[in-house]
Amino acid sequence: MKIAIGSDHAGYQLKNKIIKKFKNIIDFCDVGTHSEESVDYPDFAHLAAEKFNQNKADRIVLICGSGNGIQMTANKHNNIRCALCWNKEIAHLARQHNDANAVSLPARFINEAEAEEIIDAFISTPFEGGRHQKRTNKINVP
Repeated sequence: MKIAIGSDHAGYQLKNKIIKKFKNIIDFCDVGTHSEESVDYPDFAHLAAEKFNQNKADRIVLICGSGNGIQMTANKHNNIRCALCWNKEIAHLARQHNDANAVSLPARFINEAEAEEIIDAFISTPFEGGRHQKRTNKINVP
């Protein structure tokens, strides 16, 4: 699985820990940031969404302080269904019911172990389809 991963300065440390933890099972495309110097989160959400929409990534992981801003930005892109996840149960349901292809993590509100559980649920949970398919079909604006 190839995942575009991006963060702002608040998510930089957690991003690096996730890459290190999952490097043997995920091929990461790190779109930045590459330091803790203050940056604008939309820049990295846009870069990750572009990778996805160019078929250069299967899914997206985004990280900022609250998880909100970077998620809002990603969801402005057609075909992106980014879920803000603060625990593994939310990540599981986001995949199972919403076919989330992107996940946003709140770096200031979860620890490393929780982030790992979220990523594990995000990559291992299949979309259930069925009654949920018609709903996800209605998400993109024509």
